Amino acid sequence: MRRFKLFILIIIAVSSFSCKPIYKCGEAKPEKKLFLPKFILTVIDERDSLCHTLTLKENMILNLNDAINTKDENYKKLENQYNELSDAKLSQSEQFSNTLKQKSDELKQKSETLAEKEALLQDREKALYEMQKIIARQDSITKRLNDILRDALLSFKSDELSVEVKNGKVYVSMSDKLLFKSGSAAIEDKGLEAIKVLAEVLDKNSDIDILVEGHTDNIPIKTSLYKDNWDLSVARATSIVRILTDNYKISPLRLTASGKGEFSPRDTNATPEGRARNRRTEIILSPKLDEIMKLLKVN
Repeated sequence: MRRFKLFILIIIAVSSFSCKPIYKCGEAKPEKKLFLPKFILTVIDERDSLCHTLTLKENMILNLNDAINTKDENYKKLENQYNELSDAKLSQSEQFSNTLKQKSDELKQKSETLAEKEALLQDREKALYEMQKIIARQDSITKRLNDILRDALLSFKSDELSVEVKNGKVYVSMSDKLLFKSGSAAIEDKGLEAIKVLAEVLDKNSDIDILVEGHTDNIPIKTSLYKDNWDLSVARATSIVRILTDNYKISPLRLTASGKGEFSPRDTNATPEGRARNRRTEIILSPKLDEIMKLLKVN
């Protein structure tokens, strides 16, 4: 109680020592010296120190509030950036997933296509292998037929008759010297002997197709029977075909008669020897192609 009374007295004393009131807390300290008791001045200094400290604390609080607000703003920005990145990553993940699925589907389709092509290739390789076996067998037949005909026709001279293999076929070439008189399609006796030997071989080899092809030189011909060399070459081929079918019962289904006249010469027509070689009838023997044609149709 005594202290309270003392504080009141101090206040009254301060008021009595100045015509103006003491400056307020936070105001600038007057330049004029205050004539107050020492303990009053001490109280005022303590008050000013407390006011200064309070101002500093208030400023610190304001700075802290500003920092908190700045951090809140930065946090919101970071949160927004995070959300945007999350959305972007999710979108990228979806795109990656869709792309991966698309690539997977494409790979699956390519794999299926490749499997189909491999199966097709295997089928073709199998067909090719079968065809090679057939061709090899036909080549074997051709070679055997060539050997048989050479042995069977040994009694005929080389300028009358020749046997050779070309393009997988056996060519039996008979000169007109052996078969026909000039300008005629009637077969001579010696020619009939050769045809008989040939027919016996063909009868035992029914898997052989027979093409009879007539050829002449380029010396023009015109008779009551034949208009030109083409007519004559066809007539000579037809004569041999009829002998084979009528006399030796060779199936007509195996036979073809054709004539090329002077248009497929073997030698030059400029010399007698060359023209003699061009006047010929070729009997072309080839293995049947039925098996190969079946394979080609299947594939």
